Amino acid sequence: MTLTPAEADTILAENFAPWVLDLGLSTAETGERHAVLRLPWSERLAREGGGLSGQALMAAADTACVIALSAARGGFAPMTTIQQSSSFQRAVAGQDVLVHAQVTKLGRRIAFLDVTLTAEGAEEPAARATSVYALG
Repeated sequence: MTLTPAEADTILAENFAPWVLDLGLSTAETGERHAVLRLPWSERLAREGGGLSGQALMAAADTACVIALSAARGGFAPMTTIQQSSSFQRAVAGQDVLVHAQVTKLGRRIAFLDVTLTAEGAEEPAARATSVYALG
């Protein structure tokens, strides 16, 4: 059973640190092995020059992975990020970012994910990440 976006938003509200919640993330879509979160544009998250900070993008990617894994596993359970690698391809300014996390391998104790972060309306991604999680 896959999570609904509303159930995923409840997982966000109940299981993440207040500073992560301050990003304003919301679940746009969930599926059997993926989730799409929306990171709303905020000048508070911008760095010098007006681009969205890499720290905000990577926190959003990490959070989207938890929601994608929760969808794949039928609900939230303890998990820990053990590796995340990112590459930034273009700046985002003044636009929300859609954060698409896809589970590429789900084992009993470990999972692998690919994440694409794209400014809303853009065709090319702003950043990509790969993540590995230990599952509890």
